[in-house]
Amino acid sequence: MADPGFATNKRDPIKSSVVNAAGTRRRQLAVTVGKERRESLVRAKRLCRVGVSDAEVDVDVEGEMMIDEEQSILESQTSLAVENLKSALAYQGKGAVQKRVGALQELRRLLSRSEFPPVESAVKAGAVAILVQCLSFGSPDEQLLEAAWCLTNIAAGNPEETKALLPALPLLIAHLGEKSSSPVAEQCAWALGNVAGEDEELRNVLLIQGALVPLARMMLPYRRSTVRTAAWALSNLIKGPNPKAANELIRVDGVLDAIVRHLTKADDESATEVAWVVVYLSALSNLATSVLVKSDVLQLLVNRLATSNSLQLMIPVLRSLGNLVAGDSHATYAVLVPGLEVTDTAMQALIKCLNSEHRVLKKEAAWVLSNIAAGSIEHKQLIYSSETLPLLLHLFSAAPFDIRKEVAYILGNICVAPTKGDEIPNLILEHLVSLVEKGCLPGFIDLVRSADIEAAKLGLQFIELVLRGMPNGKGPKLVEQEDGIEAMERFQFHENEDVRTMANSLVDKYFGEDYGLDE
Repeated sequence: MADPGFATNKRDPIKSSVVNAAGTRRRQLAVTVGKERRESLVRAKRLCRVGVSDAEVDVDVEGEMMIDEEQSILESQTSLAVENLKSALAYQGKGAVQKRVGALQELRRLLSRSEFPPVESAVKAGAVAILVQCLSFGSPDEQLLEAAWCLTNIAAGNPEETKALLPALPLLIAHLGEKSSSPVAEQCAWALGNVAGEDEELRNVLLIQGALVPLARMMLPYRRSTVRTAAWALSNLIKGPNPKAANELIRVDGVLDAIVRHLTKADDESATEVAWVVVYLSALSNLATSVLVKSDVLQLLVNRLATSNSLQLMIPVLRSLGNLVAGDSHATYAVLVPGLEVTDTAMQALIKCLNSEHRVLKKEAAWVLSNIAAGSIEHKQLIYSSETLPLLLHLFSAAPFDIRKEVAYILGNICVAPTKGDEIPNLILEHLVSLVEKGCLPGFIDLVRSADIEAAKLGLQFIELVLRGMPNGKGPKLVEQEDGIEAMERFQFHENEDVRTMANSLVDKYFGEDYGLDE
């Protein structure tokens, strides 16, 4: 059973009167946002090649990234580096600190060197236990930084290598505190972000051990790199599917103010990471959604969308907007009001995304519009009368399937008035007639023919509107002319009960024995 804290990131789809089928409500669980994140070129786990503070660490980045040694040699060097670190840690004579730092730097260089670092060799050689010792309180900052860096890159490995960091987690979390230097705290946050990016089990471990609050506090200052790292780690930590972490984060004192401040003033890279935090907050927590909508966040997201050309930023901004509009009626009924400047700006920004060359931007923009289209009559009219409609009709006929399906929700929703429960929706006849005259019916019939059950339901629901609502009883003839009867009959013995019942009921009701006799 779904947790009551979940927000249902949906747009109420068009409803069909066929056997009182209400259709499906789109629930986009936050865990599926990982797909969008991959599309935005943001990795859930990140290898650290460049130090968090150039002042503290001398790194020959170009040289290290250009070296391409045989993997076997690299693995042997890594095993030897771990043994050297063990020896350096045991050494208590003169220059002991420098000896330890030098051994750590050698291991760190090896773990940062290639596209596929020799993490397995380091773990098998016992690196994690030694690095945990190097994180002990009272150690010099340079030692702490190098040890955390090594652990960061081990955590960027495969699942088993990431889980090897379990013994290190308490100290990594402890070094997030105010007593740690900013570079050390940030590097520890990076390591924890990699761990959190692995799976729900490790996220739960981090939450139980208290990682959330100190990470949240790291997002409060103005230091850009710290904000970026902390926000990225937090987005990995709260991304679900359990909403408890998102609920806890929005309650941390100062977090909302920090989100507003960074969305207002931060550079695109920092704003991107903060926007991903908003994505997961708004996807998982009704509480967070309500708090965010009542702040300036929605206006700030619209402004970012309108002014940015960064693909990495625009994707989480669009996703956040869609979540907020879907999750809190205040967003659609009190903020996105036709005639308000923010609404005009939002519509122009969405048009910009629909015209983009990037498929994912088109899809996300259509999803946001589908949530707006599921709102009031005024919101449906807003879309219908705007310059988005010709663009949507073009996409519906020419775009890839996933975009066409999103557009179908918009076009269908602007044809029906809001309803309560499973009531048969009242048609907005002007919209329906206009869309059919503009040629969108074949597109919906194509959806019926698709293998995607959700898309097929959308097509059947729109066909029902045409059959029931077109003036002078023209609906059946229009559907027949586009081979809609044949498309529906393919579901006569379909295994999915919903679509089978919907399709068979439509055929029986509108194309039964008496169909065509009056001709």
